[in-house]
Amino acid sequence: MLLICDDEKDAPSNEEIKADPEYQKWDAEVARRAVRFGGARLRPVADATTVRVRDGEKLISDGPFAETKDFVGGVDIIECADLDEAIEIAAGHPYAHRGCVEVLPVWE
Repeated sequence: MLLICDDEKDAPSNEEIKADPEYQKWDAEVARRAVRFGGARLRPVADATTVRVRDGEKLISDGPFAETKDFVGGVDIIECADLDEAIEIAAGHPYAHRGCVEVLPVWE
């Protein structure tokens, strides 16, 4: 899974992302490879709710778990032959040039 991270204060709108030639190029390459199995852009961190359970008590707070300028802004679920291919795809994502793209294997 690719976690797409960026600084929310400088994040482009959905319209700007869809119109971005670099994103369109990356999206076309991922489609050509037929490796994407899902994904979505996430709402702003202000819309997040964090849930914890401690000593049997449910604790709910507004906002993200961590205070950080980078946030997880979206995810892409891809299937690759190996880590090298996943890194190649992640490096091509436009957000790798402005924020970061974290590659995480999922349990099978």
